[in-house]
Amino acid sequence: MGKIAFVFAGQGAQYPGMGQALSQSSAAAAQVFAQLDGIRPGTSAQCFAGSDEDLKNTANTQPCMFAVELAAAAALEEQGVRADMTAGFSLGELAALTYSGAADLETGFRLVCRRGELMARDSEANPSTMAAVLKLTNEQVEEVCGQFEEVYPVNYNCPGQVSVAFRKESLKPFSAAVKQAGGRALPLKVQGGFHSPFMAQAAADFGGVLAEASLNQPNIPLHSNCTGEVYGGDPRDLLSRQIQSPVRWETIVKNMIAAGADTFVELGPGRTLCGLIQKIDQTVRVFPMEKPEDLETIVKEVAGC
Repeated sequence: MGKIAFVFAGQGAQYPGMGQALSQSSAAAAQVFAQLDGIRPGTSAQCFAGSDEDLKNTANTQPCMFAVELAAAAALEEQGVRADMTAGFSLGELAALTYSGAADLETGFRLVCRRGELMARDSEANPSTMAAVLKLTNEQVEEVCGQFEEVYPVNYNCPGQVSVAFRKESLKPFSAAVKQAGGRALPLKVQGGFHSPFMAQAAADFGGVLAEASLNQPNIPLHSNCTGEVYGGDPRDLLSRQIQSPVRWETIVKNMIAAGADTFVELGPGRTLCGLIQKIDQTVRVFPMEKPEDLETIVKEVAGC
C-alpha cells in the first residue's frame, strides 16, 4: 500500500476569500482560525475579506497562508486522513514543520509571522522580484543567470521550470535573454527576490528568532527545502538558511516517491504544487485541499490508503 504525503503551498497562490468556506464547514478548521486570531488578531479577516493588495504584502501573506494550510490539515485530521510524510514549499515548510509535530501551532505561527516581517523588510531594502523560467533546462537557466549581476536561480520546481530572483530593473533584459535562449519568463506574484542573497539579513535575523523557539523532533519524515532530504537533528540551521537558499522541490518530490509516496495532497489555496508534482511524475495521484468539496473528494479517494 502506498503512502500519503502532505505538501504545503508557498506564496503566490493566495486570493481573497481563501479558507472561508472550509472554516464554515469544518469545526476543526474554524478552531484553527480562532486560535490564530487570538495570537494575531484579524488573520481570518484578511484571509476571508482582505484585498489582493493586502494579501500580496509578505508580512500578511505568510501568516494568512499558514492559517489556511493548518486549517486544511485540521479538517483532514477531523476526517481521519493523516500523512505519512510531509514537506512545504518555501513558507509552506513552516506549516509542514508544525504539522509534523516539530512545532506546536502557536510556535509555528509566531515563527511564520516573524519570518514574513523580516522578508518584507528585506524586500523593501532590496527592491527585487522573481520570475518562473519555462522550457529551459536547469543548466540553461543557470547559464542565462550567469550573464547578469545579481540574478539568481532559486527554486528548482520541476523539469523545465526554475524560478529566478533579481532586482526589478533586470526583468526586461533577463526576460529577453531567456527568450533568446528558447525559453519564457513569467513574473511571479511575490513582493521580493526570495531564496537569494537579497534575503541574507532576514535569514540571519530569523536564525536568532529560531534560537529562542521551542522545537521538537518531527513525528513523521519532514523534508528540507535546502537539501531535499529528510531533516535529521536540530532543524534551526536549515530553516534559517532556507530564506536565502534555493528550494529543491523536484528533489523533495522524487525523494518522497522513492520513500513510498504515491498520493500527494496539497494543502492551501491553488494547485501549484499539484501541477509541479504531475510534471515530475505522472504516475502519482495529486489532490488539492482548501475547500469543502476538496475534503469530500479526498475522504472518498484517499482515506484508507
